[in-house]
Amino acid sequence: MFDKEKVMEQFAPLTRKKDSKPVRYLVVDDSVFARKNLARMIEAFGGQLAGEAGDGCTAITEYNRTQPDIVLMDITMPQMEGIEAVERIVRQHPEARIVMVSSVGYQDNILAALQKGARHFVQKPVKPDVLYEIIRYVLNDDGVGVSVPAGEAHS
Repeated sequence: MFDKEKVMEQFAPLTRKKDSKPVRYLVVDDSVFARKNLARMIEAFGGQLAGEAGDGCTAITEYNRTQPDIVLMDITMPQMEGIEAVERIVRQHPEARIVMVSSVGYQDNILAALQKGARHFVQKPVKPDVLYEIIRYVLNDDGVGVSVPAGEAHS
């Protein structure tokens, strides 16, 4: 099970370089359990849940409403798949940083999502240390960056 206290000790808080505020996330997954699990990890990284969505259509609306720093997007969802949602969000917001969250066996879908503008992907079941490193990478990738307090960097 996910031990938030243990994870809090393990990870230095990720904050935005531009204003040192918590990184804001939009979590998109049709599974409430998966969304809650990701939200707990985000909080353990010092992040803030800006919004949630259970399908691609809602994801687009929530992105426009919340303007998050990072989107964690499931691929397989009802109404609108994650890949189409990525394409639509990136078309409106080229700066969007979207990380796909996908089950094993969806390599073609992951590749399609990356071609549509997703920045990275993480495999389910999501491991906190892997998600942390991917988020750090994606935030640093375009100069927005994250601040990690000196001496607290995760190895």
